[in-house]
Formats: sequence, structure tokens, C-alpha cells
Amino acid sequence: MISIGELKKGNSIEVDGRLLQVLHVQHVKTKKSAVYKVKVKDFRTGSITEKSFNASEKLKEADVERGALQYLYKENTQHIFMNNESYEQVSINEELIKDEMQYIIEGQSIQGIMIGDEILGLELPPAVVLTVSQSDPGIKGDTSSGATKPAILETGLTINVPLFINIEDKLKVSTDTGEYLERIS
Repeated sequence: MISIGELKKGNSIEVDGRLLQVLHVQHVKTKKSAVYKVKVKDFRTGSITEKSFNASEKLKEADVERGALQYLYKENTQHIFMNNESYEQVSINEELIKDEMQYIIEGQSIQGIMIGDEILGLELPPAVVLTVSQSDPGIKGDTSSGATKPAILETGLTINVPLFINIEDKLKVSTDTGEYLERIS
């Protein structure tokens, strides 16, 4: 059991027989007591909901394991990964991991969340390095502070980047916010 106050992003919990991954925890004070609003993702359906819990509640931690996976390729609506320990190939339905796939490229290693041999989801690192595949050129002299332009990355993710970013530049991108962090030389 885990108390609500100890809950943080990435925890796996079981509520009403459903396996959930914690996406965000917010502490809200009310006149009577403290309440925690928790944004969760259902591992089985991929649906995202927000739940409220009293500060005194305890939740059951889900009995999940984490293991290293390597992304291999996409086949129709399935993404194929290789378990780095057993070397078995496993597939995950695109609908369950569509948000995470914006940050994953072929050959990349990532943590998988599993029960037995079944992969429930993926745990992204705080930031990933992706290559710019399409972007408008910066106009010389257009250097007002904080100016940005859209750029499409190799995974199809579109983010706003500073004007000096060019095609083929490698960028560090936050997986929490989807924002540009820095250019990698």
C-alpha cells in the first residue's frame, strides 16, 4: 500500500481492479481537508482520467515489473519491441502508446512496464534526443528575443524551436512537456 502523499509520476497503482499509471499528481487544499487530484492512464484501454483522493487514503501498488526493451519497427497498428533480457519480440497496440511513440525512434532502448510477458506500457526518460526533419530556415536579422518557429522532428512530433535551428540538427526534447530544451552539437 502507498499513501497518497507518496504518490508521484510514473507510479503504477490498482484502483477498482484497474491497473493505472500515474501521469500527474496535484495537491489541492479545501476548507475541510486536503485532496489530491491524480491524472492516470489505464494500462489496458489507454484512456486518461482524473481521480480525486483524500490525503488519508492508501492505494494498492500494482504488481508490475520494469524491463529494458528495444524498439524495432511498426507493423500495421502494432509496434514491435524486443525484450533485451529474453530477446523475444513483443508487440504493443498503437492506441495504447501513441503519445509515447512521438519520442521513440527505431533502435532506441526504453523501459517497458510489464506483468509477466505482457507489456502494459512504456516509461519514457525525462528527455530524448531527436533530429529535425523539416523546418523553415531562419531569416537573417530576425533575432528578436524568444522568437520561435515550428519544426517537425523525425518521429513526426511538431515543436517550437529557436530561429537558429536547422534541418538535421539534433535536439534534446522534454518528454513531459514536449518542449525544446537544447541543441546537441
